[in-house]
Amino acid sequence: MRDAIKTLKAMADPTRLRILRLLLQRELCVCELMFILKMEQSRISHQLRILRDADLAEDIREGRWIIYRVPEESRMLLEGLFAGAFKERIGLSGEASEDAKRLKSCIRENVRGRACKTEPRVEGH
Repeated sequence: MRDAIKTLKAMADPTRLRILRLLLQRELCVCELMFILKMEQSRISHQLRILRDADLAEDIREGRWIIYRVPEESRMLLEGLFAGAFKERIGLSGEASEDAKRLKSCIRENVRGRACKTEPRVEGH
């Protein structure tokens, strides 16, 4: 029961839901999430910390950078929620479609390669 409550509490925030939807699509670093969500690094790092504490996100080191992803143990649960109960409600939100567009732009513009290599290293990069 405690794990279910921890998971639901972590998901009870629009920014964290947006991050989870993005991380289900691909692994991302903080600079990519900043680009997509148009938010400050500190705010994204705070949300990622909550998701990590709930075992909904994990970080992996890739060279000098920290990349975030959904752990395999949580992937099925989240994919089920986003494909089932939440699909229509979240899919209708303007934020979800804008995030999808900015994710494509982020990949096309190689934000990780461009931004992470030129900016000073911050937590999550």
